[in-house]
Amino acid sequence: MPKRVLTSIYLPHAPERVWDVLADFARYAEWNPLNVEAEGEARAGSRVRMRFLNPARHGATIRQTVTVTRAERGRALAWRGHVPLLFTGDHLFDLRREGAGTRLIHSETLSGLIPWRFSEDQIERLFVPAYEACNRALAERLNALENVFPLRLASVR
Repeated sequence: MPKRVLTSIYLPHAPERVWDVLADFARYAEWNPLNVEAEGEARAGSRVRMRFLNPARHGATIRQTVTVTRAERGRALAWRGHVPLLFTGDHLFDLRREGAGTRLIHSETLSGLIPWRFSEDQIERLFVPAYEACNRALAERLNALENVFPLRLASVR
């Protein structure tokens, strides 16, 4: 039976702006504490080399090439990592317009022999905090980018 990591955060930024930051894989190392490196294009079907935090083993990371399964600007970015029999992870950033901002539903569905051994308590205790840290870092990144733009305009004058 698949396991699911599910988190949510409200971001006071347009879904297209949130997507632009999520789709900029080359900059993940600058802000993302969960997916600490990514190299490739945010385009359905593309292969992206990633290094990500392993929430089940403190301080450990995993390198894997994932396949982008959805890339819809302002709506969703998703990828799948797969090791036959051992692991399949379907990672999803679902962007929903909410008022003047975005409700981000950040989730992953895990299946295979490795996730099978995780209890619901382990998912909540080990995985959810790592995904929530990613959500908070995304919010900080978006806020920092909003604050940089006016500085660039001021320096041009």
